[in-house]
Amino acid sequence: MKKQVLLFTLCFVALGNQLLAQQISEKGSGLVNLEQHQVTLNLVNPGISYEIGLFRNVSASASTGFGLASYEEGYAFGYALHNRVRYYHNLSRRVDMGKNVSGNSGNYVALSNTIFFSQLRVATNIEGPKDFNIGFYGMLYGVQRTYEKGFNFNAELGAGYYLGDGVPSGYGPLVNFTFGWVPTKRKNRKPVFD
Repeated sequence: MKKQVLLFTLCFVALGNQLLAQQISEKGSGLVNLEQHQVTLNLVNPGISYEIGLFRNVSASASTGFGLASYEEGYAFGYALHNRVRYYHNLSRRVDMGKNVSGNSGNYVALSNTIFFSQLRVATNIEGPKDFNIGFYGMLYGVQRTYEKGFNFNAELGAGYYLGDGVPSGYGPLVNFTFGWVPTKRKNRKPVFD
């Protein structure tokens, strides 16, 4: 499991560096509605999140924070690493309605990976060795909003496969909620029409 986490992290970093080097843009002048880089400091669930705009409606993000793995075998609660590739499906509609899209304010579907590390676990009822890890792989639906003063909330609901390292694997849901503040500069709050 540790090799898989390391390999996934290296691929994520390499992909990010490659995309930055190529300066992938839409319409030749950068991302229209998504932020190129967005950092969020999570306040309720202490952690940090980084999101990079890749294409017109696609971004990738990585964040840390507490998480609950709950599946057929039981639950594990502790600090986790969350990775997402998000497709924002309603940005154009929000722009047409005159709503805010800055700070990646929109609804999305996402491919998700969350790693729950044994060293940072707080509680569990899963039977197995003391040092087991769990990885979640699945799909999510999420809503993210960033407001004028920089306050941000993100709510996600999904389902997928929990891959156990040293414990049985199984299927289960994933629920995630964060509330935080975006200290990085955001695009103009007025929607950009294309």
